[in-house]
Parts: sequence; C-alpha cells; structure tokens
Amino acid sequence: MFWRAFHAIGLGAVVFYLSSPTIAKADDQQLVEDYLKARGALGAVVRPITDDYVGRTFPNLSFFGVIFRQYPVAVLCPQTGDLKCSNVFFVKDGQVDFVATIPDLKFFFAAELDPVPSQQGAVDAASSWLRFSEELKQDLFYAFSAPEISYVPRQDITWMRGHAAVIAGGEGYVDMLMTLGPAGSLLQIYERSASRPGVRPICQATKLLDRDPIVRRMAEQDLLVMGRAAKPYLDQVRAAARPKLQQAIDRIWQRILNEGR
Repeated sequence: MFWRAFHAIGLGAVVFYLSSPTIAKADDQQLVEDYLKARGALGAVVRPITDDYVGRTFPNLSFFGVIFRQYPVAVLCPQTGDLKCSNVFFVKDGQVDFVATIPDLKFFFAAELDPVPSQQGAVDAASSWLRFSEELKQDLFYAFSAPEISYVPRQDITWMRGHAAVIAGGEGYVDMLMTLGPAGSLLQIYERSASRPGVRPICQATKLLDRDPIVRRMAEQDLLVMGRAAKPYLDQVRAAARPKLQQAIDRIWQRILNEGR
C-alpha cells in the first residue's frame, strides 16, 4: 500500500501473462517514462536498478533511478515539491510511485519491507537501503563502493550497520544503522551521509585543441579523471565537432579505456 496518492498507469492485461522478467522490466520502465511525460518532467535519465540483493528484498517491485542531468548543460529539475533532481522510482502491480528524499525512503521501507528473520535477508535489506540512498545522491558521475554490512544479533533486537564510500566522481560516504525486532520486523533506520562532487564536464572537450598547451593538458587531465562517466558528454561534443576535434576526442577516449579509468 503506497503512502500517498500517485498517478497510476495500468500495464494492461497482457503484462500479467509475461513469462520473461526482462520484458516485464522493459514494460515497467516504459510506465515510468510515461508517468514522467504525463507530469511534464522531461529530459531525465531513467536507468534500471537491478542489483541481486534489491531483487531478493523486494521481489515484486521494479526499481529505476530517475536523474535529471546537471552536467555539462543542466536539465531543469522538476519544479514541484515531490520530484527532485535525483529520485528512485518503483513499479508495483502496474502502478508507479517514487521516493525523492531520505524521509520518503524511510516511509517506503516501513510500508514495503517484509520481515527479514534470516541473516541473509537482513543483509540484503540493509544493502538495498544503501543502494537507494546512493541513487538519491547521484548526478551520474559518482561511483560508490559495494555495500559493507555488519550483522549484530541480540536477544531481542538485531543491529545492521552499513557503509558505502564514494570511490569515483568526488568524495563522500553513506553510513546507516537499521534495527530489527525479534522476528526480523523493521524498527528504525538511521542514516548519516555526506558527498562532495569532483571534476564535472563543463567545456573540457572543446579545449583539447587549444593553442595553449597548459589548457590542453588541464582539459585532458579533467577528462581522464572523469573517466568512463564522461562518455555521454564526449559523444555530445563529438557529434557537433569538426574532424580534428573528433579525432582528439577519440584519442582521449581511447586513453580512458587503455588506462582503465
């Protein structure tokens, strides 16, 4: 049961007979995109969240990060009180809803998380919290470490401590504490987090052929630091560039690949 009114879009009868999870996921993504279009929230990057532990924790839901890109040219974030620049959407029984803040995420877990009496289930639930929390901080350039979870069972309560660190795209972390009751029912979730962005694309690709060698080196270094996350930006600039700049972009991209960035 969702905790607020939302715009629901029916899947149609055919979806309930689909045998392929891949097809079902694609249909759910279309529902999310239709929802955004209906609200006039255009230009978002919609990407499925498919981690195994998320699927085990919420087997009947599909999840998607919905992020309005801010670099190199910002897409206007929705001018509403509920949608933010970074959101986690979910589809359940053909209905679309989303969380956009940590308080939203707490409500979602309280409403949708089934009791997790086993250690594996509890670890999966804590890992899922970290994954969703990371997505709410995402600007398409952060990369986070795999979740680290410690499981501390007591006689009447279980403590789950989780940690994930920013490993690329800036600095930061997410720390959380989840408490479970004797039967694995959720009692409370606390989070402490911080993030600071690193290098982001502005005009570096256009400076790869600059007459000043210092400017060229600075542009190259910034793009190398961004690594594979810079690919959409490089593709965008390359599409409108002259042949010499296209060749320079191809060279820097090949360096990114060769150096495993």
